[in-house]
Amino acid sequence: MLHVYKSQVVCTCLNGKISVGGCFSSNDLSLVQPVVCGIQPAGVRGSCPSAALATERPPSPEPAFNTAQRNSNLGAGSPPPAAPTVHISDGHLSPPRKKHREDFKFGKILGEGSFSTVVLAKECATDKEFAMKILEKLHIIKEKKVRHVKREKDILSLLNHPFFVKLFFTFQDEEKLYFGLSYAKNGELLKYIRKHRSFDEACTRFYSAEIVSALDYLHGLGIIHRDLKPENILLNEDMHIQITDFGTAKQLPSDNRANSFVGTAQYVSPELLTEKAACKSFWGFVCLFCSDLWALGCIIYQLVAGLPPFRATNEYLIFQKIIKLDYEFPEKFFPKAQTWWESWQRLGCENCGGFQPLRSHPFFEGISWDDLHLQTPPKLTAFLPAMTEDDEDCYGNVRNFQSPIYFHSKSTHSFVENNLIFKMGPVDKRKGLFARRRQLLLTEGPHLYYVDPVNKILKGEIPWSPELRPEAKNFKTFFVHTPNRTYYLMDPRGNAHTWCKKIEEVWKRVYKNHQKQ
Repeated sequence: MLHVYKSQVVCTCLNGKISVGGCFSSNDLSLVQPVVCGIQPAGVRGSCPSAALATERPPSPEPAFNTAQRNSNLGAGSPPPAAPTVHISDGHLSPPRKKHREDFKFGKILGEGSFSTVVLAKECATDKEFAMKILEKLHIIKEKKVRHVKREKDILSLLNHPFFVKLFFTFQDEEKLYFGLSYAKNGELLKYIRKHRSFDEACTRFYSAEIVSALDYLHGLGIIHRDLKPENILLNEDMHIQITDFGTAKQLPSDNRANSFVGTAQYVSPELLTEKAACKSFWGFVCLFCSDLWALGCIIYQLVAGLPPFRATNEYLIFQKIIKLDYEFPEKFFPKAQTWWESWQRLGCENCGGFQPLRSHPFFEGISWDDLHLQTPPKLTAFLPAMTEDDEDCYGNVRNFQSPIYFHSKSTHSFVENNLIFKMGPVDKRKGLFARRRQLLLTEGPHLYYVDPVNKILKGEIPWSPELRPEAKNFKTFFVHTPNRTYYLMDPRGNAHTWCKKIEEVWKRVYKNHQKQ
């Protein structure tokens, strides 16, 4: 219930529905003056049994866990949790100045979700940049997501660790809620997986260790993320991780369990699909946070192999593969990481001794855990194991592909929209550690098409731009660099240099004016 008078505001919080900067009523969403429990600003009467969500980051209650454990999770040299800011005026406590939409300049869209949009915002007074999460009030109420929004705000207010986004402030206007978050300038981890396709062992080890350190801290607070995936792992300007998106997260009381089904299909743990409980493992022992640890394993697999371990054409088929543990390792998968995956126990679970056995796994040998956030991350480098004769055999001998699509007598073909073909031939197109035989066609336009030679299907095209650059790695392997992705190709006939030379000739012909500039 919410009553608004000319000079007074009466706020009664019902069912724990509290707005950012005030209260959600049961019927509408109105902007009211914030009420902090125990302290009432002038002009406010009534009571608020739960702490209202203040416009600046409010003091958070100390969670029920050991303080020494929290400090160790933060790592040596990490600053202690910041004390809440209190303003004193005329001998009375007063809340910090509210922020308003007019205090910011809004720029590009950083991300979009089901209930929010994240945009780049610059504070006019300080020129500081924030990732501003904007939520539509009416949409939140219509979809019954008020509790989700409050829970996300509460969890973000509690977090104080370098590997998580930081909530600096919240405010609202008549139509929207605003969360001022730290801006991770280098974007999503997924972007780099797509660009490099697979990370080398040093990069995989370092970023996996940062995720492990972050989960150790998060689980120490009794919080399950429940939607951990590369899209929700951001990279700041120093290329350290910052985990985000706590819209589906849960903080567990000591006597409760999180058994609702949330998450992304490719990273969902088998116990969620079988027992429908995030706290009961697939092998029968109790573990409160196994779903996050399963997602961690899927992410590490993807960092190495370039693709998630469970893939199919729809969610149902993906779930069936997860339940049956139907996955395989590419031949070049890092052996130490593979032994971790093949373990019958989920390392990091309470029954396995917590996170210490996970940190001690041979894959993390050499990691200095206490100062990870102070270290310089290794340069992101693609993992490209050398192709062997055995690798060629597994794709079939080149002579087996001498079909009309490969050796067409005409200089044009329907796959290339009747463009003149300058060069064509079979290549193995890599996607992480996985490779597929394709027919590559360089045509006028210019275009670089690749075709499935077995099913006679056009699979895609390498985008041309002034920034496109070919690079021969050896006689067989060559790269085609584009602004958003590097394509890794292998010519089984050993004509990599010929491909690069021909692509360069076409590039110079098309972009000769650009080259002079």
